[in-house]
Amino acid sequence: MSLKNTADRWGGISQLLHWTIAILILVMAYLGLTMGDLPNGPDKIKTYALHKSIGITILALVALRLLWRLYAGTPRPVPGSPRWQERIASLTHAAIYLLLFAIPLSGWVLNSAAGFPLRWFGLVNLPHIVGESHDLHELAEEAHELMFWMLALLVVAHAGAAFYHHIFQRDATLARMLPRGWLRTDDATDPAPTPSSSGTPAE
Repeated sequence: MSLKNTADRWGGISQLLHWTIAILILVMAYLGLTMGDLPNGPDKIKTYALHKSIGITILALVALRLLWRLYAGTPRPVPGSPRWQERIASLTHAAIYLLLFAIPLSGWVLNSAAGFPLRWFGLVNLPHIVGESHDLHELAEEAHELMFWMLALLVVAHAGAAFYHHIFQRDATLARMLPRGWLRTDDATDPAPTPSSSGTPAE
């Protein structure tokens, strides 16, 4: 597997960052939707601390992925994709990137405005980025929740589009974000079978 992106598929580093961020988003969604109902106590404090640490991790990984994308480039559009689909996909990707920066930053503002400490996995103390403010805390909390639901909607649409391309259009949109051979498609950009020793295509 190539580490860098190629003209036809995402490389190993892009795939690793993509799926790591995706898994962390699912973990964050679960924590964010359940931790408020936990009884007050050490477990609730630990869960909130975990939520904050994962949020900072996502922020760092998204920044890394964007830098890698700028360095390694992006695959060309899947052949045969209508121009309007390419434009919608580009807008969706841009909105997801924007939210993946904005949501952790709004959480950081929320935490700082409340005067709570922020310690990444108990290892590194991170500074407050705003002063204590009840009004700012309330505003950041509302923005944090609203942007989460916006992200959830976009992620569902993004995943749904990928499965639509794979199941109905039978192209390599989904396959090229996975290791070679994990998915079979009818698209010409999907890797060709390895020839057998007899010179005929392998089954």
